Amino acid sequence: MNADPAELQKFSDLAHRWWDPESEFKPLHQINPLRLDWIDSAARIAGKKVVDIGCGGGILAESMAARGAQVTGVDLSDKALGVARLHLYESGQKVDYRLISAEDLARECPASFDVVTCMEMLEHVPDPASTIKACAALVKPGGHVFFSTLNRNLKSYLMAVVGAEYVLKLLPMGTHEYAKFIKPSELSRYVRDAGLDVEALVGMSYNPFSKVYSLGSDTDVNYLMRTTRRD
Repeated sequence: MNADPAELQKFSDLAHRWWDPESEFKPLHQINPLRLDWIDSAARIAGKKVVDIGCGGGILAESMAARGAQVTGVDLSDKALGVARLHLYESGQKVDYRLISAEDLARECPASFDVVTCMEMLEHVPDPASTIKACAALVKPGGHVFFSTLNRNLKSYLMAVVGAEYVLKLLPMGTHEYAKFIKPSELSRYVRDAGLDVEALVGMSYNPFSKVYSLGSDTDVNYLMRTTRRD
């Protein structure tokens, strides 16, 4: 299975705090409107079949369901999925949450989804190329696959690890392992090898003074990539 037990345990231990906007997951709550609007502007998700790979507690999955998408959320943390399912009672949204890997779902449901999202996950798995191939297999020909991850360079280490975890305390210490960060050129190669074409690349930046996230051309730290499956 393409999963790191230590990573799964790390997020399982924090699962009960997933929907607290002032918890360790505060950055996810803050960036979610940005990534949701970016995905929706390209894919027009209302009425579409969408699968969110590595959905965790369901922040993105629920927001896509609220926009009218038919959402499946998959993760390998049973505790995170339990929190996601419980939150549906509060939100009234409808999401099909499943405890299954991306690879197993791809074998079960090939070419079944209009849109695939895989956000803030690739830097936490042992073999990101395997996850990317599964995402490519899950989407219908011509469909969109969205990724987000962290660039690997000195600036990203200083900002995403030292700054975010140790100085600003935006994330728990040990959230990220720098060696697992992925350069845009590497991600581009992975997606092309999986049968996807890169359509757009955008950076996500954080202003520590205004405490606001924004999308732009700076891909040095966090970035998002939109791809489509070849026909």
